[in-house]
Amino acid sequence: MSQPQIARVALDVPLRTFFDYCVPDGQPLSASDIGYRVRVPFGRQQKIGILVELPAASNVALAQLRPLDSVLRDLPPLPADWFRLTEFCAAYYHAPLGQVMLSTLPAGLRATTAAKPRQRRQAAIVAAAQPAPELTAEQQASLAAIDTLAAGFNAYLLHGVTGSGKTEVYLRLIERALAGGRQSLLLVPEINLTPQLEARVAARFPTAGMVSLHSELGDAARTRNWRAALTGAARIVLGTRLAIFTPLPELGLIVVDEEHDVSFKQQDGIRYSARDLAVFRARQSAIPIVLGSATPSLESWANATADAGRGRYQLLTLHERAVEGARLPEVLRIDTRVDKTQDGLSGALLRAIEQRLERAEQSLIFLNRRGYAPVLACAACGWSSSCHRCAANLVLHLSDRRLRCHHCGFEARLPKACPTCGNQDLSPFGRGTQRLEAVLAERFPQARVVRVDRDSASSRKQWEALVERIRCGDADILVGTQMLAKGHDFPRLTLVGAVAPDAALFAADWRAPERLFAQLMQVAGRAGRADRPGQMLLQTQFPEHPLYAALARHDFQAFAALQLEERQQAGFPPYAYQAMLRAEAPQMADALRFLSVARACPLVEREQAVNFYDPVPMRLSRRASLERGQLLVESPSRRALQRFLTQWLPQLEAIKPPSRLRWHLEVDPLEF
Repeated sequence: MSQPQIARVALDVPLRTFFDYCVPDGQPLSASDIGYRVRVPFGRQQKIGILVELPAASNVALAQLRPLDSVLRDLPPLPADWFRLTEFCAAYYHAPLGQVMLSTLPAGLRATTAAKPRQRRQAAIVAAAQPAPELTAEQQASLAAIDTLAAGFNAYLLHGVTGSGKTEVYLRLIERALAGGRQSLLLVPEINLTPQLEARVAARFPTAGMVSLHSELGDAARTRNWRAALTGAARIVLGTRLAIFTPLPELGLIVVDEEHDVSFKQQDGIRYSARDLAVFRARQSAIPIVLGSATPSLESWANATADAGRGRYQLLTLHERAVEGARLPEVLRIDTRVDKTQDGLSGALLRAIEQRLERAEQSLIFLNRRGYAPVLACAACGWSSSCHRCAANLVLHLSDRRLRCHHCGFEARLPKACPTCGNQDLSPFGRGTQRLEAVLAERFPQARVVRVDRDSASSRKQWEALVERIRCGDADILVGTQMLAKGHDFPRLTLVGAVAPDAALFAADWRAPERLFAQLMQVAGRAGRADRPGQMLLQTQFPEHPLYAALARHDFQAFAALQLEERQQAGFPPYAYQAMLRAEAPQMADALRFLSVARACPLVEREQAVNFYDPVPMRLSRRASLERGQLLVESPSRRALQRFLTQWLPQLEAIKPPSRLRWHLEVDPLEF
């Protein structure tokens, strides 16, 4: 009797191993079957897995192997480059490979019934294909540089000011890829950026078979679009973070727009960076990748500047706006120690809004804090609206008379009196976008004030309706968070007012200044066109701060040089490499005790190139009724850190923590 054939299968379980099954007689598998989805028994249920190997032998006794149920051949097998990408992701971020592999598939393809073929619905294109605009000299130079060096892998950092035409460069590169019979992958950080870009790409390439992949698609649509990419029917894939794992058999170009955006980093589950994986994928596929931004991440900037001693990326720069005559907005700093604010608005800003209303132009007041006020408090006894589940306040949302935690989602009705002393005179402290909206509506009763934040635009449909309302001129004053800062073209918008940006200057997170500069640079870029010069008024108590001085000159290079110098002196990334071990438990003592045990593992003493910080509570020390601690691990060598983490992880998994304690390891953390 011959030995049964063995099939090794990846499954979506939190174990760092594959699972062996025996292949039923009469259904032999070959190497060409590797990459197909399979249905297998697992415990008392059935699971969908991926066939990864046909080994000659198993470490499990053959009598204990359960039979493979079926092979799903409704789709082509997953290609070799997809396997390399998921294997690298699992190894670098120290995640179970089976979980990485299966989590990248659409939900419809993880179901235990075979996915039914569906007719792909072609999006209707109302207008004919848009003609390509005439290129500026800088755009032509950037395209020429990429065209000259495009054989094999090359990474380009396209640093272009807002309105400089980075998207047109992307479209020309996609056009070249299509002409060469290759597919293109265009990544954007957030869903909100996709509608406008979708329309532009579809109008330029109406017959190219463009598909989108993002979290707001239904399961059927996501499966259909993913299938089109795998089969090669889709020649352009536009997607958010998870789209980096889309199998593309003829991939010829990757573009990462707004490459600096933190949304490219997954903050739960498998904590990967889609931007960094995109660079790895381009290298493995020997194709060019373009990283575009008006405010590049300092890691990418260091990789592209010779004075940082790296030169891994080629720097391409667009200094001027693409439309002839268009100028960058003037940035004026309003010293609020002199021009005192009323309800958060200085006299200079109020006068500037009045002038725009007289000229039938739009103003945007930027405050990156939604809700009516950050906290509701009682002056009589000191009670404040704190969240009982988190180390944070409940934010007052006056429009629906709710107190809401922006961390855990807990909600409560607005109290009629102080829960502690019964005082009915409760007061909101601080201000959010709702309060600013109310103040502006009272101050300018003739104006149409529109608020744009996660509360007013919680769905894509609401968001698109708001954007269309603004674009067609049915709004005079916009009050918005960073949702409005990115990638939107509002022709009548000429004034941006930045309210209360100073807190980020002195935040405990050393990345906060980089994020603040990027936010302010982006939101400033919304103001002004060729026939309507733009202006930004920035309210601050620190008008001479170097960050604001660089912003006023639109001088990202000076800001980046200053920040990189500080980071080099402090030994922070990109001059060091970090990993963060986090633990959460009902009691902080348990979380910190686990981290202390982890820090004392024997390998700590043997790895000289790795340094440890002390276990400490996280900045938001309690969330959703769990106390949270962290342990930062750092090394000047990426290789040394990875070598250490590979040896450390089995020791962490061997620690027996309290039953309700949970922990995770994050490589290259962005949140501190």
